Amino acid sequence: MTTQNDALEVWIDQDLCTGDGICAQYAPEVFELDIDGLAYVKGSGDELLDAPGATTPVPLPLLNDVVDSAKECPGDCIHVRRVSDKVEVYGPDAE
Repeated sequence: MTTQNDALEVWIDQDLCTGDGICAQYAPEVFELDIDGLAYVKGSGDELLDAPGATTPVPLPLLNDVVDSAKECPGDCIHVRRVSDKVEVYGPDAE
């Protein structure tokens, strides 16, 4: 069971998104390309979260897919951080 301390969330910086759709290929349950050609995260009801900086929880079974998305993203625009302290653990700003 995921605790509050290790819960992760993901967000996309659309200003850096190249629209390649790699993230949506790796984790279609989490990412989707919109009609503007950019990637966005999806909420719990499968709705597109198109507000800038919108976050969505990373489901534990999809963690590897989300991490691979962040690693393979040509725009370096996928950010995965801990919910508890907002520290980025995967993505361009990860320590």
